Amino acid sequence: MSKPYWNPIETASREELRSLQLQRLQNTVRRVYEKVPFYREKFDQLGVKPEDIRTLADLSKLPFTYKQDLRDNYPYGLLAVPLEEVTRVQATSGTTGRQTVVCYTDNDLNIWGEVTARALTSAGADQRDIVHVSYGYGLFTGGLGLHQGAQTIRATTIPVSSGNTKRQVQILKDLRSTVLCCTPSYALYIGETARDSGVTPDQLALKAGVFGAEPWTPKMRAQIEELLGIEAFDIYGLCEIIGPGVSVDCHCHDGLHINEDHFLPEIIDPDTGEVLPEGAEGELVFTCITKEAMPLIRYRTRDICTLNYEPCSCGRTLVRMSKPRGRTDDMMIIRGVNVFPSQIEGVLLDTKGITPNYMIEVDRINNTDTIEVSVEVAPDFEFDVIRLVEEKQRELERALQQVLNISVKVNLVGARTLQRSEGKAKRVIDHRQLHE
Repeated sequence: MSKPYWNPIETASREELRSLQLQRLQNTVRRVYEKVPFYREKFDQLGVKPEDIRTLADLSKLPFTYKQDLRDNYPYGLLAVPLEEVTRVQATSGTTGRQTVVCYTDNDLNIWGEVTARALTSAGADQRDIVHVSYGYGLFTGGLGLHQGAQTIRATTIPVSSGNTKRQVQILKDLRSTVLCCTPSYALYIGETARDSGVTPDQLALKAGVFGAEPWTPKMRAQIEELLGIEAFDIYGLCEIIGPGVSVDCHCHDGLHINEDHFLPEIIDPDTGEVLPEGAEGELVFTCITKEAMPLIRYRTRDICTLNYEPCSCGRTLVRMSKPRGRTDDMMIIRGVNVFPSQIEGVLLDTKGITPNYMIEVDRINNTDTIEVSVEVAPDFEFDVIRLVEEKQRELERALQQVLNISVKVNLVGARTLQRSEGKAKRVIDHRQLHE
């Protein structure tokens, strides 16, 4: 029988956690002030010294760190250790600017393996399992992150990476993989490919999936679970903090447990920067309190969520974050209305005959913002019956109007029409930005 927790700290008392957090925070603040000129200058500008951090509440005295700060100090300007102590470099894709580089020491890699081991254990995995890793390998943190977690729990690890989806299904079937790790959109694609190839869930040994790196809804979870015959678990992370494993789902599926003995969370007002009270919704901020190479102070994630400090029914006491409702930088302002892609996805997944494969296009025509959603129908939808297509489009347009309070044009497209993603799914094209 698999153990319910990987590390006893996951069930520690709040007092024990706070004491450990304060000690680690004070050590980290002192170290970055002494070792990182960027932080020393920021602290001095605010008139803050390491000795001013006497309680966890004093965290609010420290400056925020932004993604742009990593780009401005590219590649090694935020290192808190000599470069020769760095044993791994990972990076984001850099699609919106200079890529973000993150460095790791040996101990940082051990921490990463530890937190992803907790994630896999939470999903019921142990050394008897065969973990099929279909996240991309390379500079992207997904593949190597879950790979390290699987090795830490001494499971058999299959480093498939993404792509060649029919081959993925064959490997799952032939090698009897029990845990699948990839993005949720790719899990859905694998499930569709298996179904279309005549491979049924009972022909696979899969029991669980650990999915992250992009937003997904409970309805999408249900579709993945049905297609693959598994229980699906969420994993959250950021390359800048460590990669996947910052927080993880459990069998209760009532929020993601943050590994707060390593990553200290706050919720702030995204406009004012003010720390919000427990339970309030706002922007998630993390401070790394154990990382050696590049510990970030009050890093603004741009993810919108809440924190719940009540112990979970699973027995873990680690604070739980809600699934992010969206990102402050993903939010679209359409005719003065704030719109999150997750709101649109929720409506689509609540509609019978519709799949979670969609594309949102925003434009500005005659000085007026427009929003158009293309969405695939289910394989059994009678797409050649024009009346049914028009009725379903009107149904979706009415539902989106009620949720968003703006009009949305809906285009239904045939099953398997929209391009699939083998990594992070790109759901939004904002032509307004392209025109600028």
